[in-house]
Amino acid sequence: MAEQILEINRENYDHYNEDKYIYKAKPGLSKEIVEEISKQKNEPEWMLNKRLKAFEIFQKLPMPSWGPSLNDLDLNNIIFFHRPDAKRNATDWNEVPEDIKKTFERLGIPEAERTALGGAGAQYESDVVYHNLKKEWEDKGVIFLDCDEALQKHPELVKKYFMTSCVSPTLHKFAALHAAVWSGGTFIYVPPYVKVSMPLQAYFRMNAQKGGQFEHTLIIVDKNAEVQYIEGCSAPQYNVNSLHAGCVEIHVLEGARARYSSIENWSKNTYNLNTKRALVQKDGVIEWINGNMGSKVTMLYPTSVLIGENAKSDFIGVAFAGKGQNQDTGTKVYHLAKNTTSVVKSKSISKDGGITTYRGLLHIKNGASNCKSNVNCDALMMDNISKSNTVPYMDVKEKEVDLGHEATVGKISDEQVFYLMSRGLSKETATQMIVSGFIEPVVKALPLEYAVELNRLIELEMEGSLG
Repeated sequence: MAEQILEINRENYDHYNEDKYIYKAKPGLSKEIVEEISKQKNEPEWMLNKRLKAFEIFQKLPMPSWGPSLNDLDLNNIIFFHRPDAKRNATDWNEVPEDIKKTFERLGIPEAERTALGGAGAQYESDVVYHNLKKEWEDKGVIFLDCDEALQKHPELVKKYFMTSCVSPTLHKFAALHAAVWSGGTFIYVPPYVKVSMPLQAYFRMNAQKGGQFEHTLIIVDKNAEVQYIEGCSAPQYNVNSLHAGCVEIHVLEGARARYSSIENWSKNTYNLNTKRALVQKDGVIEWINGNMGSKVTMLYPTSVLIGENAKSDFIGVAFAGKGQNQDTGTKVYHLAKNTTSVVKSKSISKDGGITTYRGLLHIKNGASNCKSNVNCDALMMDNISKSNTVPYMDVKEKEVDLGHEATVGKISDEQVFYLMSRGLSKETATQMIVSGFIEPVVKALPLEYAVELNRLIELEMEGSLG
């Protein structure tokens, strides 16, 4: 697997297929399209009502007036629902249409499933075209489906957790949009005391021009259970804008542990406006590992709500912004109970005029004593025309807490480059080694195959950056 990823090239991501759809909505959003999505999925009435209520909220809420500009995002040009001409939820890759299967083979998904995963899902446009869980975990009661299928097979479980206590459609305009038009995604339920030792993975691929993708990820880790989940995302490069507005909800119950890893490599014409949130009960642990290097604009702030005593959140992320890119990322942590802990490590790299911003919120509720939090933000700029911003906000209502915040911004050291070059390395190789060392904490947190991929993606972005 590692050798295959090392040979990765941009064609693996920028390749696109000829359009073949069984349904393709007209650009723009209307009540009729929302109703059509629900009708084609044969959803229960309560889900249709939830969609329609969210559509009303979406219409009333304003566009975000802070952060990167969204002026070039014209929602009237986005196609909100398009279903490929492919069987849904195939459990054999040979049942997937050849052109779509080849796309996922280029991305290494079938091989990763064979060698390193406990289960895998693959979404293409608005439909999940492949989904499978190894029998070992199925026999232990683990549920791993796409969200559409979960709604049919486990409606009460979905109704209890879907956009209720974790992410509300009223949170912001794009959360409401997502609730109205969501399609596909991932549903995971891990029973009490079951520890899934192999990662589960889903890969989300947009192919169409002016496309929108709105997958929903819902993860429930029951008492003292554990799971690792990895998401990958990509889209080909077009001359028109696309939109990704997915949603991730993670429920970490008492004593449970969840690790969520994501490598997002959307194309440079995609607006990535994603919402990710976790509710963590007593003694629970949530780990976020994020790599963001694609997209024209990213606004993404994975959020941990620590509602039980001794709950813990670990966040580690890296953002890369090149020419024409604005990566506005960070994390939010709400300490709502005593003895809760959070650790934040954020890395960013900017070059060729790219803009990176760490935007974070730390809230400690009055009465949430003995909380501990440490925030560390490091930014690396490759030139004098790029930008890096740090926008931390701390809202502390309790005196008995232990807090730390550190931020650094710097350029690659000429002395380090000179030293490596004096040992026989080229300037480009020396620079790549320094960058690899800079992002090492993120890489170390990923499984081997994905660590290699993240390193290689950064190398591809760095190519030619030294003039």
